[in-house]
Amino acid sequence: MMDKNTFSDFEREAMRERAEELRKTKNTEADVLDKISEMTDNEAQIAIEIHNLVKKIAPELKPKTWYSMPAYANQSDKVVLFFQPATKFKARYSTLGFNDAATLDEGDFWPVTFAIKQITPAIRQQISLLIEKSIQK
Repeated sequence: MMDKNTFSDFEREAMRERAEELRKTKNTEADVLDKISEMTDNEAQIAIEIHNLVKKIAPELKPKTWYSMPAYANQSDKVVLFFQPATKFKARYSTLGFNDAATLDEGDFWPVTFAIKQITPAIRQQISLLIEKSIQK
């Protein structure tokens, strides 16, 4: 039997939120935008920029919430990328993450999570390239 203190309060809350997401009949762009609207101004700006880039570069990815975070899934409903706001886990910075459905592979070792504190033109370009690469077959 697992000790209830094995998971942090944040982890338990994320699990409850994920369970609620799974109970929904639909998980849509509106759900993603609702989650973004709950974020701090800076986090919401980053999240909406990522959202708009995904819609432009990879319109085949479906917006959805994943563990209560904005995420984008492929046709098999596997999350390719997601945005984790810093305040969700009281972290120092937000992250843009890519799951194994993303094709970022570079040999035997490559980054899949990127710290992000703000969007600049240079960062927007880097994110665009990562999104493009993540959907290559």
